[in-house]
Amino acid sequence: MAAKIPATVVTGFLGAGKTTLIRHMLENAKGKRIALIINEFGDLGVDGDILKGCGIETCSEDDVVELSNGCICCTVADEFIPTMEMLLGRDNPPDHIVIETSGLALPQPLVRAFNWPGISTRVTVDGVITVVDGKAVSDGQFAHNVAAVDAQRKQDENLDHETPLSELFEDQIACADMIVVNKADLLADGEADTLRAALKSKAREGVQVVTATMGALPVDILLGQGVGAEGNLELRHEVHHHHHDHDDDHHDDHEDHEIGHEHAHGHDEFESFVVELGEIEDANAFAIKVADVIRAHDILRLKGFAAIQGKPMRLTVQAVGPRVDTYFDRPFGTAPRVTRLVVIGQAGLKQAEIDAALRA
Repeated sequence: MAAKIPATVVTGFLGAGKTTLIRHMLENAKGKRIALIINEFGDLGVDGDILKGCGIETCSEDDVVELSNGCICCTVADEFIPTMEMLLGRDNPPDHIVIETSGLALPQPLVRAFNWPGISTRVTVDGVITVVDGKAVSDGQFAHNVAAVDAQRKQDENLDHETPLSELFEDQIACADMIVVNKADLLADGEADTLRAALKSKAREGVQVVTATMGALPVDILLGQGVGAEGNLELRHEVHHHHHDHDDDHHDDHEDHEIGHEHAHGHDEFESFVVELGEIEDANAFAIKVADVIRAHDILRLKGFAAIQGKPMRLTVQAVGPRVDTYFDRPFGTAPRVTRLVVIGQAGLKQAEIDAALRA
């Protein structure tokens, strides 16, 4: 059975920087073939045109599909599922699908749609990324231009027009696997840390909160989260139900790149380093220790392999936040029996402390 194609859902209010983040992702895709589904409003299909004109070889004209309707969950059967089936049914299906939602449509019903028969066996939600305007949220607003967000809402009759933006924002945070605090360059020293801590306290456990400027994040951090979000919907509960009358009858239908210091692309907010250790006594105890170190130091990704005493095979270690996966992949053969881990996080990682904790 072929592996499922991963899909990443990007949500966030108008002006938070979703398109900029996606464009940067495409320009730095390292050969990954990414298809885009853009869920924008009516005649405002600006995003599609910007991205179609991007001239990036990994994303061709027919890799961008625009859904005209602002609220995907209202059109799952008519528009979203056929679009997914079309992408999945191609002779050369994409390596990854990225879905940019309208910031006013909730991510939860969209994630639920991935359990739809016909696509559930072929695609999985790699992760939900919520982009927030760091400066606006720090100032107590949810968007730089609240009037524009409200005008956008009024244009789409499928959207709920009553719910305060603060509640829609809480739903976006409740569904997120990663929260990107964008426009970090506009925040004063300390403001970004305060905001990250506040958002982390509102999100589910293990959700990563990162800062970015102009949406510049390494692709290896955005993609490959491997969450399978459609399988844990009850943890992402909508704080509020936004579809009034038709809510109830609605639900029944429904290879490894290491990151270097990529300063050239504005990735100096991230760093990576390597920890080399000798043989490990106990694989399970080691996996638990790795998870503890990741939590203590807010590490985003950790990957590599370990030599376990008495085992000829090497143990592959891959962690996204505190979720650590390990499996024996191949014999060491003549290669030296060492443990080598790449640690990736936001700039300012306490390398000596992390190194010491992994050796302890």
